[in-house]
Amino acid sequence: MKTVQISLNSIDKVKSFVNDITKFDYDFDLVSGRYVIDAKSIMGIFSLDLSKPIDLNIHAENDTEEVMNVLKPYLI
Repeated sequence: MKTVQISLNSIDKVKSFVNDITKFDYDFDLVSGRYVIDAKSIMGIFSLDLSKPIDLNIHAENDTEEVMNVLKPYLI
């Protein structure tokens, strides 16, 4: 598992983020405080406080390089 910090501070960013990560078969979790939600769920993302950076847990054994390239626009 790999953890990175991302910023999703606009509606368009949330929509493009979900579209980008749904292309992968891995599980992605967003962690904000004590809340953990499925990162592929737009409704779940909007339940979080998006004004602050959010931790993204990528549940992949290896091969995270391709995922990291897709996530570049969202990384902090």
